[in-house]
Amino acid sequence: MVSATVTPPWTYTLQLPQDPRAPGVARATLRTILRVHGMRELTETAELLASELVTNAYRHSSGPYSLRLRDAGRSRIRLSVWDTNPHIPAPFRWSAEAPAELAERGRGLYLVTLYAESWGAYPMRTGLPGQGGKMLWVECAAKAEEQAGGWPGGRDGCGGRW
Repeated sequence: MVSATVTPPWTYTLQLPQDPRAPGVARATLRTILRVHGMRELTETAELLASELVTNAYRHSSGPYSLRLRDAGRSRIRLSVWDTNPHIPAPFRWSAEAPAELAERGRGLYLVTLYAESWGAYPMRTGLPGQGGKMLWVECAAKAEEQAGGWPGGRDGCGGRW
């Protein structure tokens, strides 16, 4: 008789204050969650993605924000960041283009589009004050070779290139 072990899907939500230390707290929490769930191969790139999204929320919103981590199956996670600013930034509004060579902004979210397997955004509209804003999300997955223990040449765990 063959018995299968089923791991239930998981979700974590980390509420973050308007504090310059919050992105570091988010990265440390992400590392711990991925380790606990046996997804260490995603850590480096998932940390980059979360760091860019959380830092964007810290810099461009005036209220609290949150990081949500969700098991998306098959060594895949979805990272979402909600904040109170309703403006959906490029490249989440349209196709990603590299920022101008001398651009002072836009590089972080452009990196997100290079390293995430998929990404998107949607406005959060509610009738409650302080509950609107937006949600930016990215997905990150280990490749079949990585799940077996090997890193394919030049690729990270989420689809980007080094």
